[in-house]
Amino acid sequence: MVELVGPLLDRIDMHIEVNAIPYCQLEQKKKIETSQEIRKRVNFAREIQLERYQKYHIFSNSELTPPLIGKFCELDKNSQRILGIAFDKLGLSARAYNRILKVARTIADLEASEKIQEKHLAEAIQYRSLDRKYWNK
Repeated sequence: MVELVGPLLDRIDMHIEVNAIPYCQLEQKKKIETSQEIRKRVNFAREIQLERYQKYHIFSNSELTPPLIGKFCELDKNSQRILGIAFDKLGLSARAYNRILKVARTIADLEASEKIQEKHLAEAIQYRSLDRKYWNK
């Protein structure tokens, strides 16, 4: 396994651990979202971002500066508490803070949610959990 250092990991927005899927789950007949449905959702989220940031001359959440993060990635009190707990437990950096908020904003956009909700933030935090699990021991 290649060891990555914290400053490098901080520059990667999302780290996702993918486990093998048991055969019995492959055989299930649950309805899954098709690529076409996902594409439609992503394109709609991109339209939301283009419209939101038009007067700021940026195109997506990834381009948000710290002042714009403060404006467009506001969290309610409970979400702030959740983020604080995550930082304490995972030992995340200030750079990770901005990245988590940008990813949470994108997750909210994918659901056409005007505000970042706790579930969006929790999902974004989950994508940072590998920071400390494998590489920054």
